[in-house]
Amino acid sequence: MYVYNDFDAAFVRERVAQFRAQVERRIDGSLTEDEFKPLRLMNGLYLQLHAYMLRVAIPYGTLNSAQMRQLAYIAERWDKGYGHFTTRQNIQFNWPKLKDVPDMLEALADVGMHAIQTSGNTIRNVTADHFAGAAADEIADPRPVAELLRQWSTDHPEFQFLPRKFKIAVTGSPNDRAVTKAHDIGLRMVLNEVGEAGFEVIVGGGLGRTPMIGKVIRDFLPEADLLPYVEAIVSVYNLLGRRDNKYKARIKIIVHEHGIEKIRDLVEARFAEIRPGFSGVDRAVLAAIRAQFENRSFERSDSPPSKPGYEAARAANPAFRAWTDTNLAPHRADGYAIVSVSLKAHGATPGDATAGQMRVLADLAEAYGADELRISHEQNVILPHVRVEHLHKVYQTLRANDLATANIGKISDIIACPGMDYCALATARSIPIAQEIATRFEALKLEHEIGDLKIKISGCINACGHHHVGHIGILGLDRAGVENYQITLGGDHTETAAIGERAGPGFAADELLSALERLLLAYLDIRESPEERFIDTYRRLGPAPFKAALYPEARADAA
Repeated sequence: MYVYNDFDAAFVRERVAQFRAQVERRIDGSLTEDEFKPLRLMNGLYLQLHAYMLRVAIPYGTLNSAQMRQLAYIAERWDKGYGHFTTRQNIQFNWPKLKDVPDMLEALADVGMHAIQTSGNTIRNVTADHFAGAAADEIADPRPVAELLRQWSTDHPEFQFLPRKFKIAVTGSPNDRAVTKAHDIGLRMVLNEVGEAGFEVIVGGGLGRTPMIGKVIRDFLPEADLLPYVEAIVSVYNLLGRRDNKYKARIKIIVHEHGIEKIRDLVEARFAEIRPGFSGVDRAVLAAIRAQFENRSFERSDSPPSKPGYEAARAANPAFRAWTDTNLAPHRADGYAIVSVSLKAHGATPGDATAGQMRVLADLAEAYGADELRISHEQNVILPHVRVEHLHKVYQTLRANDLATANIGKISDIIACPGMDYCALATARSIPIAQEIATRFEALKLEHEIGDLKIKISGCINACGHHHVGHIGILGLDRAGVENYQITLGGDHTETAAIGERAGPGFAADELLSALERLLLAYLDIRESPEERFIDTYRRLGPAPFKAALYPEARADAA
């Protein structure tokens, strides 16, 4: 993985020193809150419902054990002993005191981390496939490109005050695990007709109050042209993007209003202007970055991995077998597996990890995982490189620390924003709803019968919980002072991305679980086989049978 060089380290330390002085001026009253706000947002510090919140960048979701241990230390030293992993592959600390934030940033800098550009109208943390560099279906590891984009975008003088925030996601796999079509720019690695790797470039995706699936602006872009082409896109957006209305300021609105053909013409013209100025410098930088990612300890093993012990453990331990069935993914190297560690124990807060759990994950990565961890956009933690003969030991350690829930991709593996428990923008609760859904279907013993299902919950229209692209999306709203939950059906965040369709009127909080139970029992009745996923049944039959289950009174009235 990438290790900060002297320039990176000095840059981050300088930013910490600047912010320390700004915090001191805020505390002594030299700066008003209005004056301080843009300064704190440049350093990832929000003022939430009850306290400040510090959002720490985890570029393309990659951490090593030392960094994870430092996050645990920060959680204990300056917060309440836990952190919250987000859909942007970041971690948030929800309870810091303002006077302590510079010390927290200093501690992050000690391990090559920061909170720069995790907020504000700028290019945010570049995200990537959480299986990058390990996945069996991958064309190539996209993280060197993500790191190049991180370096290019950090403090870019032209793009610090964009019309609105700007998000980029990249994947090296044809199976999209990075939600690229719901980003301002999505980059999907593809091969051309002669087998050369490049990128399909997608623009204008986004969720929020105006959800849109991104449109392809280039079917194939050679890797050598990637950075200037991305700069051309952001340059065009910076000129055309509206600054008079923040609700119409994202690039998705610009693409919608002008049309993809016009945006393509403008981007291509700008690209032609700026491409000569790059002069291959970006290629040299990328080559140096890529060399750091090619140092694979799992490929240099002295002894070949073996499977007999693993198979014996599976046969002897049904709980271990269930965990391996749900929480493992194929690795590109024989004898290895990708382990998804669920942060969704039934009844827990999705995405939260205690300091103790962070240390356990760091220890496992160091001992069994090539010293790498990943944060997924689904708010789980990944051990990307685990030898099969170590899987049972890993499982036993996870189980002892309440981290071995066998539910990846199941109904309780819910994405949920913080909602009204933390967020000043939220209009309804998200966390308690996620907890109630998980415990209800665990009690009914239906989770594994239902199978693969993506439930995503947002506590307001800003859609931080990605509800628009959930197989079942739940949006919490305020209706005359009462929480009301809308259900959307048929969303998809993958390469076949789709925005879910609103099913009908919303449900009160005390009605929601019963409605979901009716919905999913109906699905079990109408699916063709246990292998047919909820999303596949929905696409085959359309919304009618699902709406009938949700609103039986409407069917009765019609009769």
